[in-house]
Amino acid sequence: MKQLKNLLFALPVVVICSCQQNAKKEQANTVDTSASAAKGTFGYDLAFLQKHDSVIVLKSSDGKAQIIVSPKYQAKVFTSTANGQSGRSFGWVNYKTFDAKPDEHMNAFGGEDRLWLGPEGGKFSLYFKPGTKMEFANWHTPPAIDNESWQLVSKSSDEVTMSKTTEMLNYANTLLKIKLDRIVKLFHRDDIQKMLGINAEYNVAAVGFTTTNIITNNGDKGWDKTTGAPCLWNLDMFSPSEKTVIVVPYHDNATGKVATTDYFGQIPPDRVKYDKGILLFKADGKSRGKLGVPPNRAKTMAGSYDPQNKVLTITLYDVDSKGTYLNQEWTPDKPPFIGDAVNAYNDGPLATGGQMGPFYEIESVSPAAFLKPGEKLVHAHSVFHFTGDEAQLNDIAVKTLGISLKDIQAAFK
Repeated sequence: MKQLKNLLFALPVVVICSCQQNAKKEQANTVDTSASAAKGTFGYDLAFLQKHDSVIVLKSSDGKAQIIVSPKYQAKVFTSTANGQSGRSFGWVNYKTFDAKPDEHMNAFGGEDRLWLGPEGGKFSLYFKPGTKMEFANWHTPPAIDNESWQLVSKSSDEVTMSKTTEMLNYANTLLKIKLDRIVKLFHRDDIQKMLGINAEYNVAAVGFTTTNIITNNGDKGWDKTTGAPCLWNLDMFSPSEKTVIVVPYHDNATGKVATTDYFGQIPPDRVKYDKGILLFKADGKSRGKLGVPPNRAKTMAGSYDPQNKVLTITLYDVDSKGTYLNQEWTPDKPPFIGDAVNAYNDGPLATGGQMGPFYEIESVSPAAFLKPGEKLVHAHSVFHFTGDEAQLNDIAVKTLGISLKDIQAAFK
């Protein structure tokens, strides 16, 4: 993966993650749903999800690092923990959606890492029928990534492979025949050490996983700038706190704007700041806003810090600085092949007063999949959470994100 090449430092930290196990040994996926797990814990979310699905749990030999994967719910990684069933659940799960009437626009089940396809808007949109006005009433998430089950291809003690075959009609009236494959892998101790250059010591717990996302042109016609082409789109939904801040490092010496900050109206200046290669975005779930960083500015890493719960999150993903990225704005009038590679979103109340969350998102996008029949495009996206001793969390933040926890917390006082 391209993302493996970018972090070559060493740092003492405890990594409570999975150790090698016999690949033939099945994971114990059941819990006592009558047990009184506290809301906000991994055990609570696991018990809830098992009432709706026979989810797959990948976990370390000591049971500390765990993730929940669901072929039924569009191959999502619903959530993870670094401290077993009583530990904090890092993903955001939208409990009310599971028993609600299906929504024609989007069924927001949540999920710490879900796969969508883009573009959302633009002249090659997958979310608007040809000729319709690009407004919410006409916006519909394609069923394959919204409410349809995926096929479970294989599973082992640390890895799950899922697939989906589908067709989507884009705004240019091109029928795209698509095959999607998604491999979810829980990191072992050696994996995290190799990716982040960290050692296993002392007081910080961690969990990490990666998703390898593959799109194949399953038709008999190529996808190009005339027909339009889709892209792979990873979205990570996390629970916010009053003081959570998203951190997006960027190339300071590149040309052009640093970020688009007006996807859903201009983000107020007291909620977003960027200087000297570091963008900071307040993620308290109280003010709706989205931003994006273009591929020539984007680095292969972003993250967030929640000082109230002492949780440092790091995401790693592929970026092609010379790739063609798609414009996802809800208009057919802008150039379709000038878009962002990395996005961040903070949920908040709508104009009507309602709100889906609260949650916040860190997102990565692949370049446009200009593919001939049978060709594939691969996009890798990984997530890590660290929690525990703040001094050690600070060391990780400085050496990965390039900023101290003190400076992150001081940004929006």
